[in-house]
Amino acid sequence: MTMMYEVFMEPCVFMEKKRVSDGLGGYTTEWTEGASLEAAIQKNETIQAKIAEKQGVTELYTITTNRNVPLDFHDVIKRVSDGMIFRVTSNIKDNKSPTFSAINIGQVTAEAWVLE
Repeated sequence: MTMMYEVFMEPCVFMEKKRVSDGLGGYTTEWTEGASLEAAIQKNETIQAKIAEKQGVTELYTITTNRNVPLDFHDVIKRVSDGMIFRVTSNIKDNKSPTFSAINIGQVTAEAWVLE
């Protein structure tokens, strides 16, 4: 049986940060696609989030995925459908369903982000 939240999940990939030599004694940062995951990503439309956005905070999101996906603080993921990048701002272990539950979800907060 498919759970309602699973209907909204779409392909995403972890973005892996790598520092490489620039050939001149310094380093540059490269981002490459890593492991894939399925996630439902929803923009936070609360009044508090809207006020924060007006004050210059980036757009805020909730990312829902399976509880065993290891999303950690400051992980970066990309939504495949449109290439949008998100940086995780919480830890999934702080907000996931118990292992005995039929509902298999974990949630994190995230912000819209630009790869640097």
